[in-house]
Amino acid sequence: MTKIHNIYEAPFIKEMCEATRNLWNNGWAERNGGNISYRLDAAEVSYYLETDRILNEVSLGFEIPELANMIFLVSGSGKYFKNVWQNPADNLVILKISADGLNYQVLWGLETGGVPTSELASHLKCHSVRLKKDPDHRVILHTHSIAISAMTFVHELNEAAFTKTLWEMITECLVVFPDGVAVLPWMVAGTVELGEASAEKMRDSRLVVWPHHGIMGAGQSMDDAFGLVETAEKAADIYLLAVSTPAGIVQKITDQQLWDLAERFGVVPKAGILAPKK
Repeated sequence: MTKIHNIYEAPFIKEMCEATRNLWNNGWAERNGGNISYRLDAAEVSYYLETDRILNEVSLGFEIPELANMIFLVSGSGKYFKNVWQNPADNLVILKISADGLNYQVLWGLETGGVPTSELASHLKCHSVRLKKDPDHRVILHTHSIAISAMTFVHELNEAAFTKTLWEMITECLVVFPDGVAVLPWMVAGTVELGEASAEKMRDSRLVVWPHHGIMGAGQSMDDAFGLVETAEKAADIYLLAVSTPAGIVQKITDQQLWDLAERFGVVPKAGILAPKK
């Protein structure tokens, strides 16, 4: 019989605890704000859990057969990120998508009750899209980042303009997210419609801004997704600081300089944002 090891020692649990604590420390996860889902390798999970032992099965309310039998570590609805590291078993859930893609099956977590994040539809639909683009994709992270949210009140919500402004603020932005940022109109949180709209945007971008709400990022690892959001957030913070000065923005990284960066780091800027290179 295979020995079942202590799940609190699992790397994926430790990563989730660290990420949620850092998001809270950054001020991006007030109360129960924000949610994360982490696609897990079944073989790794079986080291800590009996993956065929289902504690509960719940209808998703939509169909997602392309994720059938996949396992995810997900933050719980109404749970506070500041509490995850102290009690992961009460604030997180490991779930498996049923073979028909209609239900989720609880394998571990939410020990005192509850359900996965209310944004589960957004997460799963975004996972589906990103996996088609990148088979190494693992993480979807949504957080209430302060500067990005503030920027949506003072900057036009045109994707090309929003992306270019961020690229112009920090040299690293173009290198980190050459695929730019997508921007949705304001939508009601926790709906399948928001999930579908976010997933559609993630066909072309790993960052999706939810105006007056927050941002969603996708990555191959927790560090990748976190770092992606972190970079965009810092650029937004610099933008807000710059425009708030009496002089406003006097200079910025030019289109030609951005082309030079792209050539130096071997990235391809999203089409239609920069003026043609010279």
